[in-house]
Amino acid sequence: MADVMERQTIPVAGLPCDAEGPVFREPWEAQAFAMALALHARGVFTWPEWAATLGAEIKRAQAAGDPDTGETYYRHWLNALERLVAEKGVADAATLARYRDAWDHAADRTPHGTPIELRPEDFR
Repeated sequence: MADVMERQTIPVAGLPCDAEGPVFREPWEAQAFAMALALHARGVFTWPEWAATLGAEIKRAQAAGDPDTGETYYRHWLNALERLVAEKGVADAATLARYRDAWDHAADRTPHGTPIELRPEDFR
């Protein structure tokens, strides 16, 4: 038996890759990915629920004209995550919208390359 098994990567259409496989375009994509895994690990939703919700979000986006090139994949991931969080009662849609707006406000005032921090005034 070989000490090291070679890892084969399969390219995912439209997703950037390096020698190890698919990579994230932006930090928020990695954060959304990690949140979904953490919520699943805590039992908030099952993996079949996740797959069905993500699939439904992708189909909804395609029906609305998304060309499905892979560039919007994590937007669908985020929409699916927010939908499940609301459906499971972790946070309601109004709370999610409030934080989304606060995050946008914080991002607008933050210089490029600087970590974004939410402040109380971002929620106004």
